[in-house]
This record gives sequence, C-alpha cells and structure tokens, in this order.
Amino acid sequence: MIDYSQFPRKNILCVDMKSFYASVSAVTMGLNPLTCYLAVVGNTERQGSVVLAASPALKKDFGIKTGSRLFEIPEDPRIHIVNPQMKLFIRVSTEITKLFYRFVPEKCVHTYSIDESFLDAGKENPEEMAKAIQSSMRREFGLICTVGIGDNMLLSKLALDLESKKTKSGIARWRYEDVPNKLWKVHPLSKMWGIGGRMERNLNRMGISTVGQLAKFPLELLEKKFGIMGNQ
Repeated sequence: MIDYSQFPRKNILCVDMKSFYASVSAVTMGLNPLTCYLAVVGNTERQGSVVLAASPALKKDFGIKTGSRLFEIPEDPRIHIVNPQMKLFIRVSTEITKLFYRFVPEKCVHTYSIDESFLDAGKENPEEMAKAIQSSMRREFGLICTVGIGDNMLLSKLALDLESKKTKSGIARWRYEDVPNKLWKVHPLSKMWGIGGRMERNLNRMGISTVGQLAKFPLELLEKKFGIMGNQ
C-alpha cells in the first residue's frame, strides 16, 4: 500500500468552459448555449471547412462535433453556422480569468488554454468554490463550466475529463486514494490526459491496454523503451 501522507495534497480546481467558442457565439446572439443548435466553422464560405466548436445540443441531436466538416451539417433552419470571432473569444477568456482572481490570488491561477484554467484553492473548501465559480460564470457571462477537483493538477484534470462532464452538478473530485478504482480501469489509454494515439499504439503492442496495466508495468522496461518519456 502507498503511504499517501507523504504526498503533497492540495485543492486544485481544473475549470473548463463548456463548448467555449460555440457558447460565447450563442450568448452574443441571444441564444441559450445549452439548447441551441450552433456550429463555429473556420470559414462559412467553404464546404470543406472544419467545425471548430459545436453546441452541446448540436453534438447530441445531430452528431456534429469538433473536427466535423461544414458539408456534414444538415440543412436545418434551426442550425446556426457562424465564423469564429477570435478577438471576442480572447476578450471573454481574459475577463473570465479576472473573475478567478476574485476567488484566489493571481499567483494561484494557471491558464492552460483559452477555455481551461487551474486554480489552487489553498485551504478554502474546493467544492464550495467550484459551485460559486459556476454560479458567477452563469450569471455574469451566461456560460456553463465544469470543474474537476484533485489533490494535484493531474488528478484535477482527470476528474474533469473523465467524470465531472458526466455529472449533473458538473463537479467531480479525485483523491490519491481514488486512482486504483477510478483511473486504472480507463480504456482506451488515449482517454487519459497526456497519452496520445501514437503512444497508445506503442503501449498496446507491449500488451498494455488499460491505465492499470501501465501503472503495474516495470518502470525499467518503460524507460528502456521510451527513455525519459517512459519514466514520465
């Protein structure tokens, strides 16, 4: 058994804006980002243009998602197809970061991408902070966010990607003790943050198909095969 008392145990929040580009576009058009059908594409004049973002309802009801092509979107009067407004997206993202500063000191915010950030909640109650952030986000921006909470950044990101987006509250928390039960069963390997398709194929060829099998695989063999990446 691992003695987790020797591990640094923090309260890290990973906050992700739900379908950010599509949601911001919807709000500016006076639409509900959760129920409207909206796609943001690279260029509305080109049928082969890539879908950069799709609203949750468009994903669910029409199967259109990031990476789909414009010509795949059905001709339906309910569907809104718009060009990206990068200046607007960046401005909204900046204002959201300022909102985070109301909850934690600036040094405790790490911006991971335009729609995702890590916050160190310190000794504050992380669940209550997550709920307050969600409420402020909805009230001030009309946007929805999901939150993963973990003992470190990795666990908060995994809680976000693998659980919080499926919960009614949009919040999930993972502790070190949850790793064997919640993480080891993850399959395919590329569902885990940090493992891409190429690495997944390499690991599969070594007989590793779940995170649990990877966790139990001899470290020296991983290092021999992949070098420093094997250790990481």
